[in-house]
Amino acid sequence: MLQVFKKVITLSDGRTIEIETGKLAKQADGAVVVKMGDTMLLATVCSAKDAVPGTDFMPLTVEYKEKFASFGRFPGGFTKREGKASDYEILTARLVDRALRPLFPDNYHAETFVNVLLISADGKNQPDALAGLAASAALAVSDIPFGGPIAEVRVARVDGKLVIDPTFEEMERADIDIMVGATYDNILMVEGEMNEVSEAEMLEALKFAHEAIKPMCLAQNELMAEVGKTVKREYCHEENDEDLKQDVWNKCYDKAYAVAASENTNKHEREANFSAIKEEYLAAMDPEEAAAKAEMVSRYYHAVEKEAMRRCILDEGKRLDGRKTTEIRPIWCEVGYLPGPHGSAIFTRGETQSLTSVTLGTKQDEKIVDEVLMQGHERFLLHYNFPPFSTGEAKAQRGVGRREIGHGHLAWRALKRMIPEDYPYCVRVVSDIMESNGSSSMATVCAGTLALMDAGVKIKKPVAGIAMGLITDKGNVKWSVLSDILGDEDHLGDMDFKVTGTADGITATQMDIKVDGLSYEVLEKALNQAKEGRLHILGKITETIAEPRADLKPHAPRIETLKIGKDFIGAVIGSGGKNIQELQARTNTTISIEEVDGFGIVEISGNNKEGMDAAKEYILGISQEPEVGKVYKAKVKSIVEFGAFCEFLPQKDGLLHISEIAWERVEKVGDYLKEGDEIEVKLIGIEKGKFKLSKKVLTERPPRQPKPEEQK
Repeated sequence: MLQVFKKVITLSDGRTIEIETGKLAKQADGAVVVKMGDTMLLATVCSAKDAVPGTDFMPLTVEYKEKFASFGRFPGGFTKREGKASDYEILTARLVDRALRPLFPDNYHAETFVNVLLISADGKNQPDALAGLAASAALAVSDIPFGGPIAEVRVARVDGKLVIDPTFEEMERADIDIMVGATYDNILMVEGEMNEVSEAEMLEALKFAHEAIKPMCLAQNELMAEVGKTVKREYCHEENDEDLKQDVWNKCYDKAYAVAASENTNKHEREANFSAIKEEYLAAMDPEEAAAKAEMVSRYYHAVEKEAMRRCILDEGKRLDGRKTTEIRPIWCEVGYLPGPHGSAIFTRGETQSLTSVTLGTKQDEKIVDEVLMQGHERFLLHYNFPPFSTGEAKAQRGVGRREIGHGHLAWRALKRMIPEDYPYCVRVVSDIMESNGSSSMATVCAGTLALMDAGVKIKKPVAGIAMGLITDKGNVKWSVLSDILGDEDHLGDMDFKVTGTADGITATQMDIKVDGLSYEVLEKALNQAKEGRLHILGKITETIAEPRADLKPHAPRIETLKIGKDFIGAVIGSGGKNIQELQARTNTTISIEEVDGFGIVEISGNNKEGMDAAKEYILGISQEPEVGKVYKAKVKSIVEFGAFCEFLPQKDGLLHISEIAWERVEKVGDYLKEGDEIEVKLIGIEKGKFKLSKKVLTERPPRQPKPEEQK
């Protein structure tokens, strides 16, 4: 018999979120439907009963998918069905994954799949803000071991007021847009963008979001109890040997601590020195025992290495490369390194390096966005590439992964508000990571700023980014915030907190926390320390190039924008695009036109000034209203017995009557004019849409000859 359980969460503004289980997908380990307004998400979770032998990590997969039918739309393309995940869907899945992953037990290694589907949409409420809540609720009503529940909310500042889970319409007026994932006690994940806000304003938004999350966690606990899933499944996914574990610690810890304290700035040498300790231990074991217990030894030694690095920082203030906790690695920059792109830059910080290019394009190069709930165009694009050679790995690069999409999106958020709203170019920034040892996404932000200025893009302000880390001991009694973290400090540490901004405020952030009980005191310290680091990096950027170049590179396209009456759009385009195509071919330009606010906005781009001027003149001519009494340059199109037809404006012909060619009597038009002649004429009248031209009125009238009778 159908047994449905439901919980209702009421937000501070009176809106409600419903969580329902027991109606759909009952064969999944856990399934819920989350509803807000007419927006509905189905979240399911399934986990294998046992782990694949040899698995020493959490094989969690999170998928987010939006159904076009949810909003009464057909998918685009020929197949008319949903295909591979869009960037937006991948980014939403990553937000959920990052909040869930740290809360599974360390020794739980069973394959686990979380699927979140948008099954109904109202076009008002944003579904991505509900995805984390839905995924957590599905886990809550299952028997899968999980340290939650969690919830995710979007916090925005709209018209100066903080709002939880704002509508699409409200977001158009927001200057803060942050997604926050948290348990009842602790914030786990943050990602968002801001319009140059202060550290205090960001901290206020995080606290506001966390207070909204708490009742969502309580509701899930109540639902879990009602469903009867408070007791989770038993598991044993790791084989352990406590004597071996203690032996590894006794024989390896001091050696690992010595490597951690050696202040070696070379990443690969440090890795080799750490690995040598483990290999030495295995070599001392009985060969058969070593082969049988190699996986256990690796696991125990990893914990030794982690603790040695952490204690070295906490007790001596020594980082792996010898830096102080607030110290930034050496930085060097260069602009204009690549002659082919329209702008380029190298940004190197320690062993992390980005080679970034900028390409300027026209409206025709815009990215078309066709999501279930979002349609439009993007004129600022940023793509991030992470080739294996950047870490010295010998493997092929197989397309773009989720990590590349996520890192690129963060850098895009950091820079996008600095592009002027009326900038006529489509801009594409591409960051190729040449070396990686910590915070390549932040290197992308810095290199992107340099390359944009090198390209002559009139960005409002330079932007820099920095990644902050955290090391804590048990109970968070002792802690240290690290500026500009290394890859190992990210991997072995407790926090990865990326902050980007200008000299005047934060533009984007991303934070993942791996430890419970992180206080707002720590977050405030990290934010203020990040500001100091960011200002230092901005100084290095402006030393290299202080402001955008005054002009574009010689080979960059030039764009001119014209505004014409919307009634002339059709005339410019012509039947089937004939006029505009011919004009582009004749002038060697690229022309686009669209209606905006009752006007036609025309963009003309090209590298040939003469061609651009000709195209501009032609379009302006078409869009002009003929004025009686005005003089025009005209071209004779055809000769007839009673005069000549002349094109005095593009696509506008007028009659130059035989009587208006000259003051004297003209017997034959061909004696005065030929087809193709370019002459000056004056528009002397408009009758029933027909234009009357005169050539003779532009010349001085000869003295009147007296008539014969007057001579007598």
